[in-house]
Amino acid sequence: MVHANFEGATNVIKNTYTVTCILEAVMTNPNGDPDMGNTPRQDIETGIGVITDVALKRRIRDYVEAAYGEESGMEILMHNGVSVNKEIAKAVLEVNGMQKFSEKFTNPKVRESADFINQKFWDARTFGAVLATGRNGGQVNGPVQFGMAMSVDPIHIEDMTITRMCYADGKDFTTIEEYEKEEAERPQDKKRTMGNKKVISYGLYIVQATISPSLAAKTGFTERDLQILFEAMLQMYDFNNTASKQGMRMASPLIIFKHVGTHPENPDEAAKEALLGCAPAHRLYNMLHVTKKGTVEFPRSFDDYEIALKVSEIEKAAASGVQIGFKDLPFADVVWEQKNPDEFANIAKENNIQLV
Repeated sequence: MVHANFEGATNVIKNTYTVTCILEAVMTNPNGDPDMGNTPRQDIETGIGVITDVALKRRIRDYVEAAYGEESGMEILMHNGVSVNKEIAKAVLEVNGMQKFSEKFTNPKVRESADFINQKFWDARTFGAVLATGRNGGQVNGPVQFGMAMSVDPIHIEDMTITRMCYADGKDFTTIEEYEKEEAERPQDKKRTMGNKKVISYGLYIVQATISPSLAAKTGFTERDLQILFEAMLQMYDFNNTASKQGMRMASPLIIFKHVGTHPENPDEAAKEALLGCAPAHRLYNMLHVTKKGTVEFPRSFDDYEIALKVSEIEKAAASGVQIGFKDLPFADVVWEQKNPDEFANIAKENNIQLV
């Protein structure tokens, strides 16, 4: 494997991106807190629901691993049940041309070790990684960062008692006869076990993410990596819908802001602006308005909300050097409002997003 500096690579992303979308949760546990008995996470003071950035990235990793993990350069570093230090050690040995570590080894090729990790693992060059937990492989600051997804309104948590019509005693029995004897002698009312299931009645969550081309240049995050990220975001709940996540779905297209610059007549200046960002993220996020309809007290469906993008703000964003686009299907191209306003408007209508 070639260890390279990614600065100036032609396929590395060159534009800043700001991304937002809406997740819907219906009678499900969007993200349980293990320190709270797996209760759905929420802001204790406001009741607003929370999905951690770590939970979102876990589901994205799982999708990418299943869809692309067999390809070179598309492995997942933060893999369930795998020693991260083992992978770091492999990288350090490889770049130093060694078979094993000496007793007092100090890695002289920290940058090369990080480059090795970035080239091999999609999630490392996307989200970053701490590589100093074992043999020092440095640290990777990832270009893609998610905030915690927050619900629009306070969530109501329901703690349901459930019954399992079987039991799981006898783990130390040595013969099948012992299991059968115990089963025959057990009273009928002791052959069931009780449990609980914590869900929220309903919630709409706003996801926000930023993508930095300056950090992409350091990790080698490419245009293809970006498209795979968008694909995974749209697929992450439908692809691996576990029992606890039944009821989770992507409720809107990805709303993508691409920073392109304000000087089309001056490519160098436009490229600089695109690299640094043309508008603050909060201003772009605030273009999306999600409000509960006035007649609704307890929302229970997506139709209980009004979703809007302000056209005047879209025009301001365009003047600031930012294009806005929708991606509503995982394998379709992004539809940019400035390039195809009619199709953009149709996607908005199909997804109950008002352009006001």
